[in-house]
Amino acid sequence: MKSTPFKLAVQTLSAIAIGAAALSSQALAADAPFIVVQSTTSTQNSGLYEHLLPQFKKDTGIDVRVIAVGTGQAIKNAQNCDGDVLLVHAKADEEKFVASGFGTKRTDVMYNDFVIVGPGKDPAGIAGSRDVIKAMQTISSKGALFASRGDDSGTHKLEQQLWKEGGVDYKASSGKWYRETGSGMGATLNTGIGMGAYVLADRASWIAFGNKSDYKIVVEGDTKMFNQYGVIPVSAAKCPNVKAKEAQVFNDWIVSPKGQAVIAAYQKNGLSLFFPNAPK
Repeated sequence: MKSTPFKLAVQTLSAIAIGAAALSSQALAADAPFIVVQSTTSTQNSGLYEHLLPQFKKDTGIDVRVIAVGTGQAIKNAQNCDGDVLLVHAKADEEKFVASGFGTKRTDVMYNDFVIVGPGKDPAGIAGSRDVIKAMQTISSKGALFASRGDDSGTHKLEQQLWKEGGVDYKASSGKWYRETGSGMGATLNTGIGMGAYVLADRASWIAFGNKSDYKIVVEGDTKMFNQYGVIPVSAAKCPNVKAKEAQVFNDWIVSPKGQAVIAAYQKNGLSLFFPNAPK
């Protein structure tokens, strides 16, 4: 049946109305307040943001867009003014970020720890060790495979420090027993498990990781494996485009009793992944 002029007119008006509604929705979405958080991958991979950010938005009306990369890259991105807040885990580098004027103030948010995971056969014989330096020296001396993130992340920075303290020249063994993935935590765990290598991981990522195969935690409990996270609003003095007001709201909320309680409530398989420790 052919369309009458009346039907065509109605269809045209309907299309215009639908288009106007879509444009209106896009405009409202564009006007909605949001911030960009430059973040370490472990908070993303562990599922924390899926638990945390909906509550933050409910309380404040502010949306959060997360860019999850290694800590070193996250800091570089923030220094390039590509973010409003920094949430990472390399305290010395975070303090340098603030000292150089790029951040307003650094505040402790939460902590967990690092672990070394390895295959059930445990070729280096380090299972049950609480001495991470000795364990890594043993991995090196036995030539057991070790998969490193190799991405300038907080995890990679700690790993490099541990090799240094153990007097291990891991760079000389690159491509041999020492393998660099240049990837995030989840991808490195996948690669490491695929090749039967030991991996240094943050506990939250390991708990949340699904493809464990016969792998288990072989080294844990050393104080050198403490893992502190901090939050820093990016400075408007260095980055005039920063959403300073909204960034401060996020900072204040995540270290508040409410934000800290939301972090504490996050669990996987009955296990806590992060432990809030913001100053009271």
